[in-house]
Amino acid sequence: MTAPVTAPTEGVWTQVVGQPAVVAELRAAIADPAAMTHAWLFTGPPGSGRSVAARAFAAALQCPAGGDGTCHACRTVLAGTHADVHVIVPDGLSIGVLEARELVRVAGRAPSQGRWQMIIVEDADRMSEAAANAVLKMIEEPPPRTVVMLCAPSLHPDDVPVTIRSRCRVVALRTPTVDAIAEVLVRRDGIDPALAAWSAAASGGHVGRARRLARDEEARMVRKAVLDVPLRLVSLAACLDAADDLVGSAKEETEAATGALDGAETEALKTSLGMGARGPGVVAASRGGAGQLKELERRQKSRATRIGRDSLDRALVDLAGLYRDALLLDTAPAEKLPLTHPDRRADAEELARRIGAEGALRRIDAILACREALEQNVKPQVALEALTVALRLPS
Repeated sequence: MTAPVTAPTEGVWTQVVGQPAVVAELRAAIADPAAMTHAWLFTGPPGSGRSVAARAFAAALQCPAGGDGTCHACRTVLAGTHADVHVIVPDGLSIGVLEARELVRVAGRAPSQGRWQMIIVEDADRMSEAAANAVLKMIEEPPPRTVVMLCAPSLHPDDVPVTIRSRCRVVALRTPTVDAIAEVLVRRDGIDPALAAWSAAASGGHVGRARRLARDEEARMVRKAVLDVPLRLVSLAACLDAADDLVGSAKEETEAATGALDGAETEALKTSLGMGARGPGVVAASRGGAGQLKELERRQKSRATRIGRDSLDRALVDLAGLYRDALLLDTAPAEKLPLTHPDRRADAEELARRIGAEGALRRIDAILACREALEQNVKPQVALEALTVALRLPS
């Protein structure tokens, strides 16, 4: 393994927000061939930038200058168009064994343009057991000049099998500070400093969420509607209405994200199969396409389910944060404690007054139970109605 000339201080590393220790570790691995390994596991809470760090590392490894951020290798890796860097982003609920086997096949190739053949798997915790076994075999018997990077929330066996974890070098990311997120929104995205500061504080340490809140007024309105829910829950009818609103909002987001995409994918597949064309040869050739269309529909349904779940999960995390604020304010009202939703302090204070610390804890438990129910395929309407009833304010 040959080391690059020098690793720059900035370059691709400006992509990695609020993680100086991680940047130093990755730069050291690039500079020292003895510190380099073929399998990496990036862990950290949602929004910490696991996949961003992996992509920056991939760019720096392909770059002759260690990640200057300006060369062809850096630009194509960060843009997702480099021929030797393959990023797997699961659309649906899981990464199946067929996708994993395709990864193994690609990993066995020699680099065609760059210095390494690279595989980056985002949300590796979504790998099925069979897929994880296929990836494990690849890591146990690594092809030459191939680097595998897995991204997962934690080292818990539910996220990453122990057998895979033990064969990877772990890079642990932390939640970025509010100041670090605000600074990058201003510097890189040109966001007004006041809006950047608000978005960073309201994002819960999630860089992508902060950027979306800063750029998208609709996202800000959705967050407001979610945080308005707790003080609305004064009757059974209000609870059921709130559940309808939450489920309806998630459905709207899902339809907006998948509507045009699903249609374009279906039409492209039909065209490639020759469906609609005339002639006996074409008709006979297209008959076998029914199975491919059915598989595409299955993937699209899985993607829609995942988008809907992610939307509801963001809402649940926001709600849990507000009850967490109420808990803090009830137990240490005089302390200058950092709130999850500092702009909703008045609501948190009102909740603290009306339900107290014990009530806040019970409601946080109810939210966690709802998240688990959704992951176990309980119908969203049923799960959210049960939750809002559990969150109802005392009369």
